Amino acid sequence: MASWGEILDELREHKDRSGNIIAALSLSDIRLKYLAKLSACTGRNVIAYYSGWLRDAKRPNLDINDSDMTGFMQCLKGVNCENGLDLILHTPGGDPTAAEGIVNYLHGKFKRDIRVIVPQMAMSAGTMLACSAKSIVMGKQSCLGPIDPQYGGVPAYNIKAEYEDAKANLDNNPKSRTYWELQLSRYPRAFYYTVCDGIQLSENLAGEWLTRYMFSDLSRTDAVGKARKILAQLNNNNKSHLRHFGMEKCKQLGFVIEEMENDNNLQDAILSVHHAFTITFDQERHSKIIMNHLGAGYFIS
Repeated sequence: MASWGEILDELREHKDRSGNIIAALSLSDIRLKYLAKLSACTGRNVIAYYSGWLRDAKRPNLDINDSDMTGFMQCLKGVNCENGLDLILHTPGGDPTAAEGIVNYLHGKFKRDIRVIVPQMAMSAGTMLACSAKSIVMGKQSCLGPIDPQYGGVPAYNIKAEYEDAKANLDNNPKSRTYWELQLSRYPRAFYYTVCDGIQLSENLAGEWLTRYMFSDLSRTDAVGKARKILAQLNNNNKSHLRHFGMEKCKQLGFVIEEMENDNNLQDAILSVHHAFTITFDQERHSKIIMNHLGAGYFIS
């Protein structure tokens, strides 16, 4: 594995142990170098989908949204889809309907032969994307997260609970009407139903993808049962939308997990890619990068 420091060395001219001068590489060269190495290691196509939200959470377009489709289209040009896809995800999440479009597009191209790799974090709608893979590669440092929707940064389950508390309180104490009218005036009309629909949509999409893709070798009954067990944890009030579900937790839930540490060559290749992209966000002001192993890329700044 090229460590963080070793990749930084590649960005500047330096001498090796024999005193030979090593010419500096560009960030673009380094990303391509390690994406190509990962593809050579697996014999599969690779697309890295990276958000820079951990570097600067206030930048626009950090989330999964419909503009990402342009990036995926760019990255599939000239690719032999018969070789399958390893999709590397590092994202805080985003719009479930945008994730739906991405899933439909990629599976239409790769005929269900998609594996998701999570070097560090794939949260919210990123977790939903992982549900559409045949397997998920995770390491001890990797995590997925809850998929319950957020509205203005407020978890959908909290909003739903507030409405239900209001109804119960009004049924038993009509004098509290003024208080609840003031509290609920923050939300637009019919917002409760929008929240409930959002919760249901996330569950329906993730459940459909788990059943159709990850558990496709099982009977319909068994596949649905395993998906429901997973969704009972993912689409629930987990006290925080930022909860980290690590590799062992994901295995307990029933995800098909490939442990990164079981294959040293694969682990080294994945983490080298991860370091290359995180260093990129430290040194260049991008919100998001979508890039394949052939060098095709899409950058949002």
